[in-house]
Amino acid sequence: MSEALLSARDLALRFGRVAALDGVAIDIWPGEVVAIVGESGSGKTTLLRVLSGLARPDAGSVHYAGQDVLAAGEAARRRLMRTEWGFVHQNPRDGLRMGVSAGGNIGERLMATGHRHYGGIRAAAAEWLRRVEIDPARMDESPRKFSGGMQQRLQIARTLVTQPRLVFMDEPTGGLDVSVQARLLDLIRALVAELGLAVLIVTHDIAAARLLAHRILVMRHGRVVEEGLTDRVLDDPQHPYTQLLVASVLAA
Repeated sequence: MSEALLSARDLALRFGRVAALDGVAIDIWPGEVVAIVGESGSGKTTLLRVLSGLARPDAGSVHYAGQDVLAAGEAARRRLMRTEWGFVHQNPRDGLRMGVSAGGNIGERLMATGHRHYGGIRAAAAEWLRRVEIDPARMDESPRKFSGGMQQRLQIARTLVTQPRLVFMDEPTGGLDVSVQARLLDLIRALVAELGLAVLIVTHDIAAARLLAHRILVMRHGRVVEEGLTDRVLDDPQHPYTQLLVASVLAA
């Protein structure tokens, strides 16, 4: 069996008296989609930030492809985020350069990984705009002119154009209309399967987790209270908190 692409053990982080992470362990395998679910304040976004190098834990370890992420310098983590990692923010404005054209946003990530041929970069940007269902004729427009759903699709194109091995997603459908959410989830699912990406997605949306994820981790008060194959966890939840989460969706 191949080794986990990302592996973390005994992660702990406190904010004052609050245990944001309390002994958390997680493995993500190549090509696997893992969802972290839980209510606000459960620690899921904190875990995402620690695993992606955006926050440091008080204790524990994080390894990516055999590398000790926490021991690596800031420059090494930035290099990972430009090349083998990607991050899709809940608010696309946090992941886009709003003063740069749509095509420029995609091209910048290619240039950061060494691409220099202008024609090739522009062609790749046009192709990725098509793949995320944006008319390439709008390549030179500012993202400010795009709807929220289009901005999110552009952020996904910018993130995936370099075909990272691991993508972190923080509530990628949050704040969007239900119809836009469904379309975006279908797009994410298709691209992840096509590219064979490993994805760690944080979501409060149980339906999104069921659609996208192979495995699911349920967090409460900084701890993982249940984990397993998505259908097993959601169809036969064992922990009382998971049962409440699933019941709340069924009652909605």
